[in-house]
Amino acid sequence: MTGRARARLAAVAWVVRDTFRQAMASRLFWLMLGATGLCVALCLSLGIEGEKPIRVPGEAELFGGDGRPRSGPDPSPGRLTLAFGGFRVLLFRDGEAMARFLESLFAGWVAGGIGTLLAIVWTAGFLPDFLGRRAAPLAFSKPLPRWGLLLVKELAVLAFVAFQATLFVGGTWLALGLRTGCWAAGYLWSVPLLLLHFAIIHSVSTLLAASTRNAVVSILGSVGVWSLCAAINYGRHAARTLAETAPGVAAGSAHLNAAIEVAYWLLPKPADLMLLLDRLAGPAGNLPEILDRASYSPALSIFSSLAFVAAFLGLAAWEVERIDY
Repeated sequence: MTGRARARLAAVAWVVRDTFRQAMASRLFWLMLGATGLCVALCLSLGIEGEKPIRVPGEAELFGGDGRPRSGPDPSPGRLTLAFGGFRVLLFRDGEAMARFLESLFAGWVAGGIGTLLAIVWTAGFLPDFLGRRAAPLAFSKPLPRWGLLLVKELAVLAFVAFQATLFVGGTWLALGLRTGCWAAGYLWSVPLLLLHFAIIHSVSTLLAASTRNAVVSILGSVGVWSLCAAINYGRHAARTLAETAPGVAAGSAHLNAAIEVAYWLLPKPADLMLLLDRLAGPAGNLPEILDRASYSPALSIFSSLAFVAAFLGLAAWEVERIDY
């Protein structure tokens, strides 16, 4: 290995160590670890007594002339127990479906919603500190181009988020499997999907950090873009589904529908990733039919989201090259 290659490798190691220092110094890192521990402990404390839900799905139900059902709920349904039997809840699904429902909640709401927001706040200050007036001269003196420094920094951040996601998903999957006997492999796909979901939002944060060197602007801007993209995602699918099921009601401006469609394909699709995650982790329900009506393509959604991440990181690299103190 040449001296120049060793110097570049040392520069990469320095950026990774600096990111590690920033990550460990943040209280949010330990808060997220603590939340993971609590969720795993919750999964280890639950159990399923019996398998029959209150009502069996698809079971015929007879109604009398007064509109009241002649057949009642199962007199001895199964129960979901929490805190090692301290709390009992009637099953509204069978045992396996209940376990997958819990996995869907963990992946979509706890990790995909709350966890992503915490991760954005946790990492928002990394790049502004790295590019600050006091730290930037040292960073820019390394034998790496500025865009290379930014790329290594981004990959290091993604590695730390992947660690948190793997710990959360793997821990809850293992705990639920041990307690319920449900080993749903689809739940493990949550890790790459959650990482891509975070990368979409963090690419916006990275561009804003490179432009302003302000953590607050990065947080507010990335959350704003996240909300806008999610609204367009859901709005587009709702419009397409309504057009299939109620064409008369859905009739509207052709220009507006075309604008929504263009915006949908140009912008990243965090909501689509959460829908795909729910489809893989949770019980199917009516979601596949709804997504088919909306002409939902997981492959195209992932590809266009990756293209958005690449474009925004490219703009961020261009901004870093222009920094002059």
